[in-house]
Amino acid sequence: MNAPRRPPSRSIDGVLLLDKPLGITSNAALQTARRLYNAAKAGHTGTLDPLATGLLPLCFGEATKFAGELLDADKSYDAVIRLGVTTDTADAEGQVLETRPVTVTMAELEAALDSFRGEIMQIPPMHSALKKDGKPLYEYARAGIEIERAPRPVTIHAIRLTAFAPATETVSISVDCSKGTYIRTLAQDIGEILGCGAHLAGLRRTRIGSLQLESGLTLSALDALSGPERDARLAPVDSLLMALPEALLEAADAGRLAHGQAVRWSGSAEGRFRVYGDGRFLGLCVLTTDGWLTPRRLVAEPTGSA
Repeated sequence: MNAPRRPPSRSIDGVLLLDKPLGITSNAALQTARRLYNAAKAGHTGTLDPLATGLLPLCFGEATKFAGELLDADKSYDAVIRLGVTTDTADAEGQVLETRPVTVTMAELEAALDSFRGEIMQIPPMHSALKKDGKPLYEYARAGIEIERAPRPVTIHAIRLTAFAPATETVSISVDCSKGTYIRTLAQDIGEILGCGAHLAGLRRTRIGSLQLESGLTLSALDALSGPERDARLAPVDSLLMALPEALLEAADAGRLAHGQAVRWSGSAEGRFRVYGDGRFLGLCVLTTDGWLTPRRLVAEPTGSA
């Protein structure tokens, strides 16, 4: 008996706020969601390690044009730090390098966290996707090769102690940070400040820019929905651009812009805008110093939440 034919893939536009489960890659999560939606085109907005759970926005259709917008966004995390044990990857997946006694007081812990608030310098971990001569650092690390890495500035906007369990030598924190911040490096550095060493035992991403985990959906919950219910859970394409100011156009200018033409606009400041007209989201444009709103990435057709 022949297997039933898979229906033709659908052209569907929108953003799924996925609550990624533990232990799978971002790409595996993307492919599962893409299969459930039977979507013709899909992508993600930046990976989340298999060790981590939480917010992973997935883009479908026209939203893939704007997936890179979240790469520079601030992020928030809930993290669990295991004190007294250092690993070669600075997280729970690595090999244990050293075990040290833990004699940390609450006051010492608060003081250590306080030293990381604001702009700090971080050395990227060897087990990362940063590239040296076209090859990710983690490939060098797996081969036992240590590459010199220059410290980079990152900003910790807020760091809060949410739990301290001396019996299990674990610390829970929440962190609001800039792009490029490695939470496992932060965990490792906190351990060094405390004198006992540490590694990242658990990580959950709770926010990217204006997108919040509270609106997220797990893969199992997504699988349990009907097709229309699934579609209804997609956020609109422009949800990826909420950090940008908006520009509203009259119908005639909206029509010209939709066909790739720059239009005059009386906006007060140059820069990037999410643009609307004729009752719909048109795309991303740049306002030049001489008052022309110039298309950068436009949606192909009217888009809503699905």
